[in-house]
Amino acid sequence: MSDKVVVGLMSGTSLDGIDAALVSISEDEHQKIQVKLKHFSTLSYSESMRERILALCDPNRARLEDISITNMLLGEMFAEAAKKVVAEAGLKMSDVDLISSHGQTIFHQPEGKMTEGYNLASTLQIGDIAVIAERLGIMTVGDFRTRDMAVGGQGAPLVPYADDLLCRTESNGRILANIGGIANLTVLPPTKSNEQVLAFDTGPGNMLMDAFTTWATDGKQTFDKNGELAAKGKVDEKWLEELLKHDYYRLPPPKSTGRELFGYDYAKELWNEKADLPPEDKLATITELTARTIADDCKRFIDSYNIQEIFISGGGWYNQTLRKRLLDNLPPSIKLGSTDDLGIPADAKEAIVFALLGYQCINKRPNNLPSATGASTSVIMGKIALA
Repeated sequence: MSDKVVVGLMSGTSLDGIDAALVSISEDEHQKIQVKLKHFSTLSYSESMRERILALCDPNRARLEDISITNMLLGEMFAEAAKKVVAEAGLKMSDVDLISSHGQTIFHQPEGKMTEGYNLASTLQIGDIAVIAERLGIMTVGDFRTRDMAVGGQGAPLVPYADDLLCRTESNGRILANIGGIANLTVLPPTKSNEQVLAFDTGPGNMLMDAFTTWATDGKQTFDKNGELAAKGKVDEKWLEELLKHDYYRLPPPKSTGRELFGYDYAKELWNEKADLPPEDKLATITELTARTIADDCKRFIDSYNIQEIFISGGGWYNQTLRKRLLDNLPPSIKLGSTDDLGIPADAKEAIVFALLGYQCINKRPNNLPSATGASTSVIMGKIALA
């Protein structure tokens, strides 16, 4: 067995901060990989930093100078997050073999757009890997998504590659649901099945619920802790049926989305649309929308993929109201649990995944999943900054 110590870095659409996972990756002579979490920590964003990033995601507010300087600033902060997780684990930076950073997405346009005769999809993650490599003195991998797009993929979702590698089982199918700002599914058939692994974004995860919570509490809360506010409200069924008619929910996989479709502007539009509805009822309805869209997509594969278990990661796992609504919308035979049950802590999952993707990159192994992203072929994703 050969062992590598890798730090995976991730900042998602929820904009809570930078997640850092310190992992050991080992494999045998047959390239069977095992990933073990040694330590996990988060470097939280200040409210001003969160607002800075949100402004970059808004085409009406983003400025080139701000994009450029925040790219360098985030490089510094990602390096600090790596230092933090290594120190808390009682290790030195010299013990680390590789840093792998997803960066911070500020724009994601998965559908092609004709530009100067080229049909181009595009995405932009910032947090410069050269800064990280320089500050830490360690080889750093980043900017994964563009290579998948170069072969016709949507550059997302990328987590399913690791789900397929680490979480499939022979006896039954599984769904791994990550509920971050956006919710996404990985549908895993039993190991011996002829069905393909599928993965796609179902739509809003915490993003709309967080926005509604902020407005419902006049900024005193930025997320609905344990789903307590939504639990006090009543779902507006008529409004919910209208919300479920959104075109995105009817698109077949592979598909991906983000803040461009289900971000601030959409949230504000919905909030103002029901001005007379009590804030708790608005939040209850949006929570039900999130649960229903996730559950509806899960139910499509239960029979054909022999799905018996659904494992959740991301911040959505801690929203007890959301979990209850998911259970109520799923067949009673389905077991609902956390990815902690698989040895992958729910909070740390995405950072762990990017540690693995970086490890595969430096070993020159394809690390995308075409059935998930829609890419025409497998490719080696990631760019490398040498130390």
